[in-house]
Amino acid sequence: MQEQQKIINIAVIAHVDAGKSTLVDAFLSQSGVFRENEDVSERIMDSDDIERERGITIYSKNCSVMHGDVKINIVDTPGHADFSSEVERIMKTVDTVILLVDSSEGPMPQTRFVLQKSLEQGLNPILLINKIDKKDARIDEVVDEVYELFMDLNANDEQLDFPILYGIARQGIVVRDPAEAMDVEVQVGDTKVKKNTSGGQNGLSIAPLFETIIDHCKAYPDRREEPLQFQVSALAYDDYIGRLGVGRVTRGKIKEGQTVAVTKADGSVVQRKINQVFVYRGMKRTAVPEAECGDIVVVSGIADISIGETICDPAHPEAMEMIHIEEPTLSMNFMVNKSPFAGKSGKYVTSRHLKERLEKELEVNVGLLVEPLDTTDGFKVSGRGELHLSILLENMRREGYEIAVSKPEVIMHKSAEGHLQEPVERVVISAPTQYSGTIISKLSLRKGIMLTMNEVEGYVHLEYLVPTRGLLGYRSEFINDTHGEGTFVRRFEEFQDHKGDIPQRTNGAIIAQEDGVATGYALFNIGERAQMFVVPGTKIYEGMIVGENSRSDDMVVNPCKAKKQTNMRASGSDDAIRLSPPRIFTLEEALEWINDDELVEVVPDDIRLRKKLLHELERRRSGRF
Repeated sequence: MQEQQKIINIAVIAHVDAGKSTLVDAFLSQSGVFRENEDVSERIMDSDDIERERGITIYSKNCSVMHGDVKINIVDTPGHADFSSEVERIMKTVDTVILLVDSSEGPMPQTRFVLQKSLEQGLNPILLINKIDKKDARIDEVVDEVYELFMDLNANDEQLDFPILYGIARQGIVVRDPAEAMDVEVQVGDTKVKKNTSGGQNGLSIAPLFETIIDHCKAYPDRREEPLQFQVSALAYDDYIGRLGVGRVTRGKIKEGQTVAVTKADGSVVQRKINQVFVYRGMKRTAVPEAECGDIVVVSGIADISIGETICDPAHPEAMEMIHIEEPTLSMNFMVNKSPFAGKSGKYVTSRHLKERLEKELEVNVGLLVEPLDTTDGFKVSGRGELHLSILLENMRREGYEIAVSKPEVIMHKSAEGHLQEPVERVVISAPTQYSGTIISKLSLRKGIMLTMNEVEGYVHLEYLVPTRGLLGYRSEFINDTHGEGTFVRRFEEFQDHKGDIPQRTNGAIIAQEDGVATGYALFNIGERAQMFVVPGTKIYEGMIVGENSRSDDMVVNPCKAKKQTNMRASGSDDAIRLSPPRIFTLEEALEWINDDELVEVVPDDIRLRKKLLHELERRRSGRF
């Protein structure tokens, strides 16, 4: 019998911006995956447009490299808490994880979450302290903090005996002792040395990491003669071959054209036929006649396959434990756009289009929940956070959809005793000390409870538990309060008893009185009492929000008012008017800003804010009765 190929599956896990995708670049470039003359972009695994624009990983992705005679499948995971469902489900497909920790920041809230999931699966992690070239690196302290984190998470003795490596991922360097990388040039004067994940500086590379993976983790055992068992841990979609199931073959072999049994979530067993089987070779998904146990494979042909279901030998239908995904914490209403500008820029504007698109998203986005509203023109969409839902909205907007979106609402729970409970998040803040008073004051108003406070070299490090309701709309305030110098990290902690009323936005809205085109003359006069959101020449409709009032009440104005011509001067001679720059919202900022009686109108070429009731008389009636 032919000898089984040695296979090790690893996941790279870390907090946002710790260097996961850059490390995967180094794996690929130092394994001969690319030709010498091949033009390779940075963070090659972040293939989605939004991932490239924002510099974050949103979807878990697979690739493979060869080191000697060992095939190493690598999963690049998201670091943002809103996409943690992507991390939860791939833990069953890997043999070990590489935990990346920033040499300056140390373990962050999301580090705790991803490490906890890997320890629960019984994995023995490898610790890699990254960015050891930072001026404010505190390597020894960070290693101690990681040990404390392992102990807090009840790691066993074997898990606590983790190997420790040190690296500069952007230069493709990993060492066993930080002193080995002392002479690596990372900066010349004020200029950083160009990123070079292919390594080679001072003869250093990521070879120690390859060696540690192979020494630390045994290759997958030979279970080829046992009956097939393969659990689907992720889904993908191909326009030509339909829905794809991704996961690891736990035992046996899987072949193209094979008839299999699929054990469903409800316990039923159905027979299906596999069309094609793919494995990863480098970055490419390659069709093969059969794949063996231990490998991460992609199968096509089962149109109704779902996450957590097990594909088995028909004679031995043995289901694996279903994959548990944590519940959503935030919901928004996605509705058909009914503004006066509806249908002017989008291709998909009906509730049927909206329903089809959300159903398609549910096929691959397991952290999402979609429920129809009482009305026929919308859906309640629940997810893991504002970013999780706003990425979906941004993708839909780019695809040509028009949607009206309500203010995000926190999903409440009832405890066993019948108490109302709400989600609470752990917030870690680092900001210049002079802003600490403002931050503490605002988080206290939002029912935040301080856990720790440390001051180091002019920066204050705060850790809080804050209700999710209290954090809605706070990010933009925080950026303004710290003049863009602070960092603000959050992740879901637990459900706690309801915290009572939390103050909402204190400033009122400036609402347009009529349809038309905004004029500089009108905006100049309104701008004395408000911050504007529009510029001269912007098309306006009645009920659209054009600015933020300096006071707490809403104000109805006419931003289309033109200066009349008189015998003293012409209406077109107002070149001397100087307007303050308008506030331009990103999608997340717009969702944070609105109140319960307002909507965000999301269309392919614009993001507008509006009142739910466009006419002033309707708004007055609704307030009166």
